[in-house]
Amino acid sequence: QLQLVESGGGLVQPGGSLRLSCATSGRGLHDYGVGWFRQAPGKEREPLACISSSGASTNYADSVKGRFTISKDNAKNTVYLQMNSLKPEDTAVYYCNAVYYGQTYWGQGTQVTVSS
Repeated sequence: QLQLVESGGGLVQPGGSLRLSCATSGRGLHDYGVGWFRQAPGKEREPLACISSSGASTNYADSVKGRFTISKDNAKNTVYLQMNSLKPEDTAVYYCNAVYYGQTYWGQGTQVTVSS
């Protein structure tokens, strides 16, 4: 059983930055990879980035490549999503996700609003 808790969302102006955190518990973070997703109103949940269990491999959606960076601190059991050059279209609820032994786990989400 895993628990995922996101934090760090908020209101930011276009061009600004935010760092989201996904605190995990229940199993050591070194045992599984983690992904970040987002869902805007009226749209489907969209994968953004993922990081392998070791942290050595990352992948990004084209929509965020070059602006967002995923990282992890296994000692703190936390995965981060650094978001730079934010745009109004980045407004959404952001979720972290993990799949562990065939079970999919989601956090409760954190709202990010990009607006002037």
